[in-house]
Amino acid sequence: MGLVLIGLGLLATAYLGLCLFYAIFQERFIFIRFRTGRNFKYKFQGPLEERFIRTADGAELHALYFKAEAPRGVILYFHGNTGSLRRWGKFANRFVRLGYDVLMPDPRGYGKSRGILSEAALHADAALWAEHLRPQWDPSEMVLFGRSLGSGSATPLAVALKPRMLILETPFANLYEVAMNYLPVLPYRLLLRYPFRNDIAIESITCPVYILHGKHDNLVPYASGLRLYSLIPSNVHREMITFPKGHHSDLHRFVRYQRFLRRILG
Repeated sequence: MGLVLIGLGLLATAYLGLCLFYAIFQERFIFIRFRTGRNFKYKFQGPLEERFIRTADGAELHALYFKAEAPRGVILYFHGNTGSLRRWGKFANRFVRLGYDVLMPDPRGYGKSRGILSEAALHADAALWAEHLRPQWDPSEMVLFGRSLGSGSATPLAVALKPRMLILETPFANLYEVAMNYLPVLPYRLLLRYPFRNDIAIESITCPVYILHGKHDNLVPYASGLRLYSLIPSNVHREMITFPKGHHSDLHRFVRYQRFLRRILG
């Protein structure tokens, strides 16, 4: 009996240690950040500008603004959790070719952006970038695009901004579901400081919503994206574009993806 109690005690200690480890280091798992020096020069196809803005809490945010020749609107693109604009900037060209300017920001701690991370700060930063576009663009001319973790910024912003449309690529209903896909034994509802409750925000959406997801996504479960789709109000135009052979990072390689963009943006 004594050995059993000792064993249970060791298991409990290990479990509590694992919980503590996740609570302290969760940002390193969620935000895989790569910094870029202030003087780094980006080299992407077509004309672009670097944009910097300051926040009320002293953060400095950075974005790239890609210019179309005769823009019919603007895409505000929130990228995924891994890498900075050095990786993600190349994805702007497909929208520029369709006649759209693209504003693509790096979150705090990514690329040239600096500042202390929190979910509240990320939501406030997203709203600041939308406001940054306001002198030139009306919300009715803005398309919000959220890629993976970027859906956590794009979705609540779309509720407040009422843009032309919201496009979500490999999104999640909330980050609890994503975390459970990796290590289901932890009490994420107690530990997670970045729940990104898209499932709550989407219930108040009024603009058209398009969700793209691959059935073989091993990072963000397809079921989570499908559940998010089911929560969109029935009076809102919505489409779920499923890629039966798609994974998490390869949807843009499918012909159907290009046809979809041409159909709704062309």
